[in-house]
Amino acid sequence: MFYEPSKGHGLPHDPSKAIVAPRPIGWISTIDKDGKVNLAPYSFFNAFSTRPFIVWFSSEGEKDSATIAAETGEFVANLVSRDLAQKMNLTSVDAPRGVSEFGYAHLATAPSRLVAPPRVAEAPAALECRVTEIFRPRALDGSSAGAVVVAGEVVGVYIDDAYLKEGLFDITKAGTVSRLGYMDYASVDDIFSMRRPRWGRD
Repeated sequence: MFYEPSKGHGLPHDPSKAIVAPRPIGWISTIDKDGKVNLAPYSFFNAFSTRPFIVWFSSEGEKDSATIAAETGEFVANLVSRDLAQKMNLTSVDAPRGVSEFGYAHLATAPSRLVAPPRVAEAPAALECRVTEIFRPRALDGSSAGAVVVAGEVVGVYIDDAYLKEGLFDITKAGTVSRLGYMDYASVDDIFSMRRPRWGRD
């Protein structure tokens, strides 16, 4: 089949998120100026660069994580391990602003080192970020896409030592969770390695 997204696909469910998958989950924690903590998962999340280390998450609409990050200039991206998947899903609840999803999902907070928002204490890794840019993508006709993209430089990285193996982060032990299409998720339980070719070398 072939379809133009602007004209519809005729399928029971939109396949776009299933095609662009798996997507890492940015489990974003923020704290507003009144000290209220927020936690929410974003499947539109990834890294832009390594030097400097910049990550981003995209909110479809003006949601709390994006608005609080814009107000305070800080956020933490927590890693979702397989054993935290159900609690991560709980934090996607449409709770009113000011209600802590940490409490709703029975998650403990742990203090960050360099930013104000706490990290998820149980997460195998967390990225402490300071906002570098916020932009709002536009469609071809110039209209707003309705999304808010928050980019932040990673100023501190927390890794639970239990997930380090011979100096490498053990992604299979963490069972890092990714978002697929529809209501589906995946966790990393198998990896394979390939070395990048170098021109002129065998």
